[in-house]
Amino acid sequence: MAENSPQETPGAPKAGSPIKLIAIIATIMLVEGGAVYFFMLKSGPQAVHAVEVVASNEPDPEESIEIPLIAEKFQNMQTGRVWVWDTQIVIKVKRRNEAFVKRQLESRSAEVAEGVAMIFRRAQHAQLREPGLETINRQLNALLTDMLGKDTENKPRVDRVLLPKCKGFPAD
Repeated sequence: MAENSPQETPGAPKAGSPIKLIAIIATIMLVEGGAVYFFMLKSGPQAVHAVEVVASNEPDPEESIEIPLIAEKFQNMQTGRVWVWDTQIVIKVKRRNEAFVKRQLESRSAEVAEGVAMIFRRAQHAQLREPGLETINRQLNALLTDMLGKDTENKPRVDRVLLPKCKGFPAD
């Protein structure tokens, strides 16, 4: 029988010289560097064209604006004690709905004031003490959506109800 030398074992990789491996890697790196250099020089700096922006005097109809709704003091007696809530309410609407909303709020101002007062009178003390006033905000939003309806896109005219001021103190 012929004995196999350790270097001639079938399936085992042949040991090559490290100089060949270094030469192959160096060649690949040089080709890659040349390609990057060539493409960078070929593309070069791009020409820039200035575009004149004309400022329009017409406001964006999708822009949200704030409309003051009411600034009032409301009573609440749900705890058995009279509390007065000094409140300011502002609504955010799209500019395209501004004229309609202002007309409706002006013509229905007593109805709006009564609805807001009823929300504050009926609210539980815990609802008025919520950090984000989520419950009151949700009730005000429902009231205003019922009063002002929806726009032509079937979206509520009131985007958001803001309560920048809502401070309660006992009246006695």
